[in-house]
Amino acid sequence: MGGELRYDGRVAVVTGAGAGLGRCYALLLASRGAKVVVNDLGGGRHGEAGDAASRPADLVVKEIRDAGGEAVPDYNSVVDGDKLIQTALDNYGRIDILINNAGILRDKSFARISDQDWELVHAVHLKASFRTAQAAWPHFKKQGYGRIVMTSSNSGIYGNFGQANYCAAKMGAIGLASTIAIEGAKNNILCNVIVPTAASRLTEDILPPEVFAELKPELIAPVVAYLCHETCEDNGIIVESAVGWAGKLHMVRSPGAFVRSSIGADVTIEQVRDKWSEVTDMSKAFRIETITEATTELISSLQTFQDAQNSNSSTSASDTFNFCFKDLILYALGVGASIADPSDLRFLYESHEDFGPLPTYFVLPSLMITMSSSIVRGAITHKEVDFSNVLHGEQYLEILDELPQNGPVQTTCKVLDVLDKKSGAVVIVEGETYDASGKLIVKAQCSTFVVGAGGFGGKKDTNVAVACVPAPKRAPDAIMNLKTSVDQAALYRLSGDLNPLHIDPNMALVSGFKQPILHGLCTLGFSVRAVLKQFADNNAALFKAVKVRFTKPVLPGETLHIKMWREQKRIHFETSVLETGVVVITGAFVDLKDVIISSSKPQNQEPASKTSAGSLKTDAIFQKIKEGVDEHPDLAKSVNGVFLYNITTNGKTAKQWTVDLKNLKVYEGPAAKSIKVDTTLTVSDDDFLDIALGKLNPQVAFMKGKLKITGNIMLTQKLAPLLKTGAKL
Repeated sequence: MGGELRYDGRVAVVTGAGAGLGRCYALLLASRGAKVVVNDLGGGRHGEAGDAASRPADLVVKEIRDAGGEAVPDYNSVVDGDKLIQTALDNYGRIDILINNAGILRDKSFARISDQDWELVHAVHLKASFRTAQAAWPHFKKQGYGRIVMTSSNSGIYGNFGQANYCAAKMGAIGLASTIAIEGAKNNILCNVIVPTAASRLTEDILPPEVFAELKPELIAPVVAYLCHETCEDNGIIVESAVGWAGKLHMVRSPGAFVRSSIGADVTIEQVRDKWSEVTDMSKAFRIETITEATTELISSLQTFQDAQNSNSSTSASDTFNFCFKDLILYALGVGASIADPSDLRFLYESHEDFGPLPTYFVLPSLMITMSSSIVRGAITHKEVDFSNVLHGEQYLEILDELPQNGPVQTTCKVLDVLDKKSGAVVIVEGETYDASGKLIVKAQCSTFVVGAGGFGGKKDTNVAVACVPAPKRAPDAIMNLKTSVDQAALYRLSGDLNPLHIDPNMALVSGFKQPILHGLCTLGFSVRAVLKQFADNNAALFKAVKVRFTKPVLPGETLHIKMWREQKRIHFETSVLETGVVVITGAFVDLKDVIISSSKPQNQEPASKTSAGSLKTDAIFQKIKEGVDEHPDLAKSVNGVFLYNITTNGKTAKQWTVDLKNLKVYEGPAAKSIKVDTTLTVSDDDFLDIALGKLNPQVAFMKGKLKITGNIMLTQKLAPLLKTGAKL
């Protein structure tokens, strides 16, 4: 097991060493070769001054010297930590070991503790431990060696009636020691905590006599001495010791529980109540050693929760969808219904005798789940899904029962299949919508194409998806041209799909389009209206199902050219853009319950297009920053800066933007007069767009003079999370 442990050449400072534990520490260390500074004021346990003529420190020093050891007394208050350490330096030229043992009591019930009671106890137990350790620190660091033992108490760990001041100080000593251990490790400065229970001046009239007699401090001193020895490599631990027993003590944590239902959801008090038994269940408690482990464990728990959400969402996700007659009317307007056509009034006027929804409205509940949940991401297990590379490929909708005129309805979605198309993966999601009585009223299928997620060796085809059907190879039975408005996407988006791709010119450019595009489902709504108009006398009750494949986008203001072929109760159709001839919907059909041939022709309004003057490409970026500030105010606030952007075109300032992250405001124009700008950035419209898209490294732009910064340059490093562009489905 090795020979005798010695402390030859080491210098130890022991506070409160005039009696009890401190005396035993000093005597033991000195007997093993250490030079000891015996610190003790000689006061009572309440902190009162002692008799200068009979100072306990002198008696202990005499004992050590009589036994052949080396020691000097120190009578300084432990709060004057630098003086204690200086005593060691003056007498022995170094300091190797520090044992913070001194203490006093000022026991009173919580309500009766005075400021003086609190401050005196904290000064001796906590502040003094800080002051002595800090005074020794530079010497420990210079010599690459130091051992510190802090003293805590079971009262500090568990609490004790009448000792709120003492308990707080003793728990504080643990926190102090833990941090010193972290900061000192690289310089071989180790710091640990002893939790002793021993007979002393502090406990002599608290414990029963028979217990007091057994709690010999001599039985604890070897444990503390070992913590001070160079062969002890433990750091930052808590050791409890009494009656010749010693054990490591540490805090444990339960596995806990997530008290919110899903990622992105808020937490309610009721959810906390319902999960409380899991939160407090310690049957599988485990130890975390460091704050890094605590953070890692938290991140791991979050990842596990997200994975579980993804796993669950790969099979199902559900949500409640609320709507009223106004939402039905707004949707009808969004897909081109107009009072110019009297037969459309049934979709636009809630008091119409035949008022009801256009059936394609009910594609929205499933779409909202697909867009807002992790159901698609959860289905792609081999690759991280980038929602800027997710496209709406195909859509199926089937009406199974009478459609309500108001909500709520409940929709459940599940992934039916995932196909490998080499260039991407197709995720097929099925949605079922139930009315308030629980009756299944709608089935939907959405095929989502994830660009770049193919090549994983999956199957190429499926038998679970409703297939598209090619149009007959003959002349169409009917053709209808429906003019869209330049405001069509702006109107349709109010029904739920708020993707800025469909309204923001700059975001459209970022996504590779010359202007905002029309929603594919808006084109679907127009096309189905044409079929109902031509083959169902505009009676939505005759609609049964629709299936389409989206192939190209439509620009608002273009004319939809819809060819229709009737095959009994199935109407095949193909939609293209009249002005360009580009086919935008193929393989499509509408199944009807009955067919009524109409000879009427639709009337279309062509509202004047509206354009905005003075817009820049980067306007969308600042809009995105504004959304980021609104969505993540804590993150924005942490930047704590005010930025002025000078956006230039052709070398001249075309627009200014103020990003005030102190007051959480983003607005066009210079900062208000009362606001002090921390950093000013000057950059061209094109270059800033490239920076935001990740095409141009901001450091490179700065070095090349494309980005000019004045003021607090370092603040700009915190802006990156707010410059990320949004995803689109």
